[in-house]
Amino acid sequence: MDWLAEFPSLGKRDLRDLKKGIDGSFREWSRSNGDAIEAFFDPLYFFLVWLEKLLIATPWPIILIIVAGLAYLGSRSWKLALGSVVSFMLIGYFGMWKDMMATISLISVSTLICIAVGIPIGILMSRYDRVQSAITPILDLMQTIPIFVYLLPVVMLLGIGRVPGLIAVCVYAIPPIIRLTNLGIRLVDKEILEAADAFGSSYRQKLFSVQIPLALPNIFAGVNQTIMMALAMVVIASMIGVKGLGMPVLQAVQNQYLTLGLMNGLAIVALAIIFDRVSQRYGQRLQAHRYGKEHE
Repeated sequence: MDWLAEFPSLGKRDLRDLKKGIDGSFREWSRSNGDAIEAFFDPLYFFLVWLEKLLIATPWPIILIIVAGLAYLGSRSWKLALGSVVSFMLIGYFGMWKDMMATISLISVSTLICIAVGIPIGILMSRYDRVQSAITPILDLMQTIPIFVYLLPVVMLLGIGRVPGLIAVCVYAIPPIIRLTNLGIRLVDKEILEAADAFGSSYRQKLFSVQIPLALPNIFAGVNQTIMMALAMVVIASMIGVKGLGMPVLQAVQNQYLTLGLMNGLAIVALAIIFDRVSQRYGQRLQAHRYGKEHE
């Protein structure tokens, strides 16, 4: 039985008219506000381009030293630092250095944006239950809706290029850091908060001196998941013109270049493993410090 028969006032023609009306309204709105929206995102575009050019122009020995230093500072493991350097050297040896730098710039900027936006939202959710109730369904929607669905309006507004890809990556990758920031702050022991209240601490003092320091392991777990989800979007972002390791993978799929796709795919996996291990080790060190233990 056709369900439309139960609603005679809402026929197929009415549905088509409704869809056309929504499409037409969005098209007109995007045409009238497209320039203003592009101008709003211009600083982000210039920063992303500047960072990519900086990474590409930097001599590779300096990049390797920076990678080794950051990996060791995060993990306190010389084996992981050495493995990161070897992985970068292999990626460069096989001619994927520039694409890797473009991918790192995209992941770095998107992660910074997710941290800058996600942590304050998580803090707000932890303070107000109503805010948590309002934002949680939005996060559920962002994590379950197909990527191409929210990619479409972004492309219609900004066209193809770096900024639309960056926005798509941020939308896909930001929910974990929001959720885990909220969770980490809510998991802080109430007795500790009562002790802070007994000493006359204000909300700001409790937040920055007690809650956030104790929630750092959860927050860094959110950062870890955000980086992983951003890397998972590399190939999808290449479909709208974002340069990086995802572009050769897309070309390999379209032209059946097995070796090209496999090599660039393994390069993405190598970056994911490096980022994951370093951020995990740093989170474990924070957790060990929280309980007064020395992490090995």
